[in-house]
Amino acid sequence: MAVVLRYVDNNEHIIECFLDIQHVRDTIASSLKAAIEALFSKHGLSMSRLCGQGYDRASNMRSEFNGLKALILNNNPSAYYVYCFAHRLQLTFVAVTKKA
Repeated sequence: MAVVLRYVDNNEHIIECFLDIQHVRDTIASSLKAAIEALFSKHGLSMSRLCGQGYDRASNMRSEFNGLKALILNNNPSAYYVYCFAHRLQLTFVAVTKKA
């Protein structure tokens, strides 16, 4: 799992930076949440300061009840979910590399 942070700096510029890659054994929402929490802890970040989350439209991510989105929102209601349009770019990249 790749984790990218997007935030606004003190000069009101939007910054997007790659944080880390985290190996996950499965893609069950609870496992993904645990991996994200561990990654945040490793980098001295707090999940309570998270104000947004963006993923693809897979059911394990966006499900209203058991998806990663819901699990994070349960602990942090200000972490709004937005569909990650960068996922389309990733799908294109995967398709191109398979044909190379």
